[in-house]
Amino acid sequence: MGQSLPTTRNAPPPRDEDFESPHLLIVDDDPSVSRTLADFCVSRNWKATTARTADDAIMAIDAADAGDHPIDVVLSDVSLPGMDGFELLSRLARERKGVAVILMTGYGSIDSAVAALRSGAADYLTRPIVEDELLQAVARAMRQRSLLRENRSLRMRAAAGDLGHIVGSDPRMIRVFEIIRAVSPGRTTVLMSGESGTGKSMIAHAIHSLSTRRDKPYVELSCGSIPETLLESELFGHVKGAFTGAHADKAGRFLAANGGTIFLDEINSASPGMQLKLLRVLQERKFEPVGSTQTIEVDVRVVLASNQPLETLVATGQFRQDLYYRINVVKIELPPLRERAADIPGLAMHFLDKHAAELRRQIIGFSPEAMRLLERYAFPGNIRELSNIVERAAVLCRGQTIVADDLPPHVLETPPAPPAASTSAPGDVAATWSPCTLDEALREPERRILTAALEANQWNRQKTAEVLGINRTTLYKKMKALGIAGETD
Repeated sequence: MGQSLPTTRNAPPPRDEDFESPHLLIVDDDPSVSRTLADFCVSRNWKATTARTADDAIMAIDAADAGDHPIDVVLSDVSLPGMDGFELLSRLARERKGVAVILMTGYGSIDSAVAALRSGAADYLTRPIVEDELLQAVARAMRQRSLLRENRSLRMRAAAGDLGHIVGSDPRMIRVFEIIRAVSPGRTTVLMSGESGTGKSMIAHAIHSLSTRRDKPYVELSCGSIPETLLESELFGHVKGAFTGAHADKAGRFLAANGGTIFLDEINSASPGMQLKLLRVLQERKFEPVGSTQTIEVDVRVVLASNQPLETLVATGQFRQDLYYRINVVKIELPPLRERAADIPGLAMHFLDKHAAELRRQIIGFSPEAMRLLERYAFPGNIRELSNIVERAAVLCRGQTIVADDLPPHVLETPPAPPAASTSAPGDVAATWSPCTLDEALREPERRILTAALEANQWNRQKTAEVLGINRTTLYKKMKALGIAGETD
């Protein structure tokens, strides 16, 4: 029998009922160490399996997956014959995302601990292994495993409407995916509308990728980014000497896209003269380069997008009615992200997978608080802003989970959704209200709530933040903004 583990009492260990009974795989080439750890697991009514090498561990995981008790946590020594513990961690991170890993070593250092956590380890223990430390580590590993499974569920839910790099489960997005699949095989003109950052470029590329033109050119141009004097040349090309600076012939975007697809974004910014030229190209698929009398005919599928309602521009005379009816054959309306908040978790995981891979980091997901903050944020920049926020968080993240403090300050400071409307009569509200901004009206109630919470927790900011469901940094900023001064922790 192996020796029992030493205990410490510096911190109360987690209770077994705090997490489900785990199945641990102990990987160590020293049989006495494996036996001691396995005996400890059995004493806690946990299931334990042992392996002497990393290869044996992988086979044990496969065997457990085929049975009724899959492996939940791998407790592995760093120094193993053949593949070492870090290599095993890396392989499991790639191939077994539902398994949490705890590394242990007799020669620990801060650098190796940081490397382990950045690579995705749930914890890093130094021998001799202490009972309470192991209990804490297993509790963290089980929480990580739960988060891994939750994030895998988010990926699967997002993939319900997966269309390449476009994900979403909102009913309106599912309808968009159906339209894309239906319209892609033909040459029908497609018009998209929606705010900037809602994914119009990705939709256009998806239409091209699913079409019979996928092996032909895909050309994209934002009409709003090109000066009006140069837009015609960009689209249709020009001949040498057509204007000052035209030192050679130049092929335009329509010719470059011949046989394929051209995506014209921000079509609402095109001038009336350019709109007339586009109308002819869409009707006849013919044009003349600037300064030339030679007519060029092209076979191009045209996809267009506007970030302003074209119906309104038509009504005010800013957009040609005949062009509008010519391009409005199949219309796709992309809702802003704030109107499809249920898609935020899946999209956030999609972007995290992408950015973590680019950074070569193992980041398993978001803490519950971080995800709540993302879900209640309005995202004026839509999907593009979400991607940027996740990329920033992935760069700043110090562990394997994105936490609230990894998010930008403006996301942390987003107020929660307003409470349900009061049952008071309208006259009662009017009688007690005096002219002021909403921020001013909410300032004093918020100050009273924070002060009462701080006093109830003896001015301990960490405890107060936990009670209020916010992070400590946000609490400190609110105290400073509201002029609350108190004792330090």
